[in-house]
Amino acid sequence: MKRLRRIRDLMAGRMDTGVAEALLGQLQATKQGAWLAMSMIGGEVGRTGAHEQMRSIEHLGDEERARLVEELKSALVTPIDREDLFRLSRSIDDVLDSLRDFVRESHLYRVPDQIRFTPLLDQVIIGIDALEQAVRDLAASPSVVAVDALEAKKAGGAIRRMYQYEISRIFSGELTPEAMKERELVRRLEIVGVAIGDAADAIADGAMKR
Repeated sequence: MKRLRRIRDLMAGRMDTGVAEALLGQLQATKQGAWLAMSMIGGEVGRTGAHEQMRSIEHLGDEERARLVEELKSALVTPIDREDLFRLSRSIDDVLDSLRDFVRESHLYRVPDQIRFTPLLDQVIIGIDALEQAVRDLAASPSVVAVDALEAKKAGGAIRRMYQYEISRIFSGELTPEAMKERELVRRLEIVGVAIGDAADAIADGAMKR
């Protein structure tokens, strides 16, 4: 049945659905991680509980990434180069890993005022949503993938700008141990923004080669 589906996709000029499903599964796990971080800084989930839940989410993301690698080995049709798909998957994995580090370090550092990270996490979720739409459009509307990628890239850029303002605020005050812990947390979110931008570049570069 799986082989027949792939032959059908080949004849239609479409990518194997398994590739898209694995990428979307990775992005869904990553979005769960972002929402968990948001719930943690809002106090809806405790730091210890968030740390434990993130382990399961990270495991799910790793499973979907492994699934993608297996799908690429046997895929008959891919809409963009396999190298770009692998690069996209790796960047998505970097987003989730950095969110994991943010939650873990929040658990360890116990920084009191974390609600100020809300705008950064808002942009993280916007960026992940744009990447998800880009993957869906790879199969359905390849011509608009670049537009979706640009939205993700803008979100990554917004995160980096917010990071710069946060660092300026932190360094304008006394550099206490608490301030340095806060700097480490905001740095984790800046790394998330960079990874979102890398993922956007991967899918945009792949679409340009078509």
